[in-house]
Amino acid sequence: MNIFRKENSFIIGLICSLSFFLVYFILAKLGLIITLEPNVKIGGVSRWCERVSSGIFREPINAFSNLGFIFVGLIMLWILSKEDKIKKKSNNFIGLTNISILYASVVIFLGPGSFLMHGTHSYWGQWIDNVSMVTYIILPWLYNLKELGKWSSKRFFTSYILVVFLFSLLSWFFGTGMGINLDLFGVSIALWIITEFLFKFWGKFNKWYSGFIGFLVAAIFGIFPTEIFSNFQNYWWIILFWLPALLSNKPPSGIRNHYPWFFLGMASYIIAFIIWLQGYPDTRFCNPDSFIQPHGIWHLMTAFATWCFFKFYRTEKSIQD
Repeated sequence: MNIFRKENSFIIGLICSLSFFLVYFILAKLGLIITLEPNVKIGGVSRWCERVSSGIFREPINAFSNLGFIFVGLIMLWILSKEDKIKKKSNNFIGLTNISILYASVVIFLGPGSFLMHGTHSYWGQWIDNVSMVTYIILPWLYNLKELGKWSSKRFFTSYILVVFLFSLLSWFFGTGMGINLDLFGVSIALWIITEFLFKFWGKFNKWYSGFIGFLVAAIFGIFPTEIFSNFQNYWWIILFWLPALLSNKPPSGIRNHYPWFFLGMASYIIAFIIWLQGYPDTRFCNPDSFIQPHGIWHLMTAFATWCFFKFYRTEKSIQD
């Protein structure tokens, strides 16, 4: 019996999730993975506000709040495994398709990725956390480009793996900027919104001014044009805002209903981001000894956002239908 089949995706996801915690517990008890971040001591306050514990979980609340991602991802796999893909051929998020499995898997991966950072305080834990976030955030805009550029599945997955590989390699040696001042996570948010705009309002003229939407997205997160152009060496990546225009050759063959799930997901993420800004030492709502941690709320709300976007992509249907 071959367990590594699509039909067993939920079981595989569950086994991997449980195995992660078992391996973590064993390695932590052996003293092999638990460290301390620079300039942080036991009993001190971490850079995410929670007081640093002497146990095997340096930030218990911030670590275990990542269970939200694992739970949501497993629920996705459970739902997908109960559906008949044959009845919904026009939607890659109905039934166990390669893309739907990838989406649910990277949502699950967000949990262990962030858990390792907050649990171990290690450099490699922080690296895995960043890699997990990139594996999620590049998926939506690459998927949109697949539809707008009429890519084959092979080209989509090759592009996805290549981006993840390059980020993983370069960020290990040079940090999240990869040595070239490229904020891939932030750029990916902009590219997602730009490609979503093109999916909704496709047009040969629209695609060329769609890049300006990236400036609006940057402004929402506190980066305004005046700062961008006065420090262009740090923000050169704005030229990537026109990448979708170059790669979008044809209108999409499907339509999506953005209300309510897309807007609910975006609202959840933006509110979570505002709360995330309060998860630093010396901010108004930082209480290192509280059971309620702003950064933990950020994890739970962004996990909910991934669920909203999952529901959103499931609204897509062929224009012919």
